[in-house]
Parts: sequence; structure tokens; C-alpha cells
Amino acid sequence: MSSDHDSEGEPALEPEWYLPTFDTAEEERQHRKQRLAATYRIFAKLGFEDGAVGAAGHVTVRDPEDPETFWVNPWGVPFSHITTSSLIRVDSDGNIVDGEGALLNGAAFAIHSQIHAARPDVVAAAHSHSMYGKSFSALGRHLRPLTQDACAFYDDHVIFDGYSGVVMELDEGKRIAAALGDCKAAILQNHGLLTVGASVDAAAGAFVAMDRACQSQLLAEAAGDPIDIGDDVARHTYSMVGSGLAMWFTFQPLYTEIAREQPDLLD
Repeated sequence: MSSDHDSEGEPALEPEWYLPTFDTAEEERQHRKQRLAATYRIFAKLGFEDGAVGAAGHVTVRDPEDPETFWVNPWGVPFSHITTSSLIRVDSDGNIVDGEGALLNGAAFAIHSQIHAARPDVVAAAHSHSMYGKSFSALGRHLRPLTQDACAFYDDHVIFDGYSGVVMELDEGKRIAAALGDCKAAILQNHGLLTVGASVDAAAGAFVAMDRACQSQLLAEAAGDPIDIGDDVARHTYSMVGSGLAMWFTFQPLYTEIAREQPDLLD
């Protein structure tokens, strides 16, 4: 497991001053679930649902009233069919407490339960076997600061190099959470990408941005010998494009578009 992240004295995720506020937990729950359902539709549209239907990706969000539980997609349902009402809520023991008759993806619980347990600041986490993400993960290398967009992950992602098969054991989830540390993203070697955030919007926005950065680097390195942005410039650029606010903002037009195109996701 390796990291190029130096976080001494730095908060894991910035304060959530830019997020909407709500009068009741129920209103906030509905908002989070709508964003979560939209994320699955967006991931489907972008081709991130690769592999067995409903088995090769999962996004979770804490429940605002009972943060020891989280909402996730039911196993076996295509991302393109997910609606707000079809999401399920799971407790820290893996019991489905909302979503009668649904099935839970064991890998989703093994990974996400441990990330949520280790990172109280993480409200949402996203993982999928996107084509460029999983292809890049096989290289076992960090993203290089080759472009302005890639600088969003400069010194803020790790490599988890302990792949041992499909993640079904809690100990494996704990190792992933430990490797993630206080970063917002991880490259799970030979597996795929993982991002976290203080909202569904930020976690999903980071995932989309990271997959595109993987695609860009794969193309640039295939074409020739790309030139890295210097450390000082990359670090300064990160401060502008790598924040939680930047990741949150990345998601907003994606949400607007998918909600207009597929309003049934809000059912």
C-alpha cells in the first residue's frame, strides 16, 4: 500500500459550508437519497457499471438521523433502474433495516462499512469498475499531474496494492480504509477506483473526475512521453480544482441533466 499524500495537520475533508441545509432529518434524507439514485443513473450513462449487473460497483451515503447506517443500491438491480425509493438502508452489522425483500451486495458492505467506520467525516463513498479506472489500476501507479484536471488528485490519493480477490471479508475492507487514510481517493490495484466526500455530490463528482484523469493519462502515455506539471504549480492548482467544493460543483450539472432526462429516478 502506498501514498504520496502528506496530511500533517490538515483536516481530512473541509467544512461543509456550501452544502444545503434542511429543517428536518427527513428532508435531508430525501435529498441524499435523490442524489444517490441520480449517481447510479449517471454512472450507468457513463458506462461505469461494468461486469455483473449490480455487482461491480456501489455508492453509499450515511443516513442523517442514524449515521451508523447507510443507504446503498440493492444487489442485482441495474444502475439505470435505480430510483430513490428502491434504495436500501443497512446497519453496521449488515442487516437491511429499510428495503424489504432486497438483497445486499456483500462486497459493498465489506468495503463501505469499514470506510464509514474509519472516517466519521465521510458522508458518501463511491466505487465502481469503470473501464479507464480499472485499466489504470492494473499499472499500480499514482496519477501524474499531467493536466489541470488531474491536479485535483495531486497528493490526495493512494494506491491499495493488496488485491486478494473479490472483497467479501471485513478485514479486507479495513485494510482498504487504512490505506485510504485521510485522502479523498484510492486506486485499488487490479480492481478499480474509490472516492469519498462530505456529500454524495462530492464523492460522485470526484469519481467522475478521477476516471477521466485515468483516461487522459492512459492516452497521453500511449501517444508519447507526457510532461508533468511542476510540483509547486500542481499543488497550487490542486487548491483550486481539488477541493470538496470543486468536486461538489462538478456533480451539479450532471445531476441537473440526469434529473431532467430521467425524472423517474426521483420516484
